[in-house]
Amino acid sequence: MSEMSSRELLERLIGFATVSRDSNLELIAFIRHYLAELGVESELFYNPERTKANLFATIGPRDRGGVVLSGHTDVVPVDGQAWTVEPFRLTEGDGRLYGRGTADMKGFIASVLAAVPVFLKRSLKLPVHLAFSYDEEVGCLGVRPMLAELEKRPHKPRLCLIGEPTELKPVLGHKGKLAMRCHVKGAACHSAYAPYGVNAIQYAARLIGRLEEIGSELARPEHHDQRFDPPFSTVQTGLIKGGRALNIVPAECEFDFEVRALPGFHAHEVADELQTYAEAELLPKMRSVQPDTDIRLQPLSAYPGLATSPDGEAARLLALLSGSTEFGTVAFGTEGGLFDQAGIPTVVCGPGSMDQGHKLDEFITLEQLTSCDAMLARLAEYLWSPV
Repeated sequence: MSEMSSRELLERLIGFATVSRDSNLELIAFIRHYLAELGVESELFYNPERTKANLFATIGPRDRGGVVLSGHTDVVPVDGQAWTVEPFRLTEGDGRLYGRGTADMKGFIASVLAAVPVFLKRSLKLPVHLAFSYDEEVGCLGVRPMLAELEKRPHKPRLCLIGEPTELKPVLGHKGKLAMRCHVKGAACHSAYAPYGVNAIQYAARLIGRLEEIGSELARPEHHDQRFDPPFSTVQTGLIKGGRALNIVPAECEFDFEVRALPGFHAHEVADELQTYAEAELLPKMRSVQPDTDIRLQPLSAYPGLATSPDGEAARLLALLSGSTEFGTVAFGTEGGLFDQAGIPTVVCGPGSMDQGHKLDEFITLEQLTSCDAMLARLAEYLWSPV
């Protein structure tokens, strides 16, 4: 396989419909073959079902830590979106490249792969590591087994650059997330005898109301961090279902809620407070009517926030690569907090805009792709002669 441009590689990558619910193995096989043809070995970290895999590769010396270039291979679905172009075939027009995942975030992966020959032509003093994951879009799940393995190695990476779309603006932080499901088990009866039942929907409503109160407390000015927008941790309920008919007191109700937490705030405190409220205020009333009623919280997914120091090595490298010390934050989450937890200082900077992410007719501009190519060329120079 000959060298390919980032645009050519993006066209190939978009052709793989790696929606999170499906396998990414065909895309991973393409990347692995591309790297092998250039003389770069890679290793895979599979999910338990072996239907998906992370890919990790190193270019340069293996006896020291280097810089990770990290991107996720999965994309969100196109179901229910009225695309005007084929979402899994690259379409070019007016300086834009359209397709699902162009911005979020196969554009970055394409630039990284196009830069491999550049890295190989340099006698790198520090290695560059390529880390491509699965299931980021459903809670940053896939990268975890790969990180667990990297933590065991004698020379784990020194720094990580997550290439999520920031329009190539340097980012040092984002909020963490906790997603939970609350199951309320009531007791059914005919609605004419409603006081003899336990209405699961009404008790769920009280729990949701309590979450709103917790969210209002978190929004108080003393909890603000002006680096973020909004500048406080947020709580919101997004899904609810329950009941079978209007004339039956509902025995079941469940709802999903999430916490978007500022770095340093433990999102599980919200779940703990809700559980305390349920046990102290609601369950005694429910069980006085029917002893086997219950309220149960189930974790769905979670990832930590990111708050990298502006004075550290990672921030200095990011300033060099991006040409700016105007460090910012983003509202969306990334795998960066997990890399940071693994002891790998992490920053975020990539081509494209998240304004396009997850939308119909998603696109990245050719200008952003070209600028990312130039940023990675600067990284090659740095790894050849680190300061």
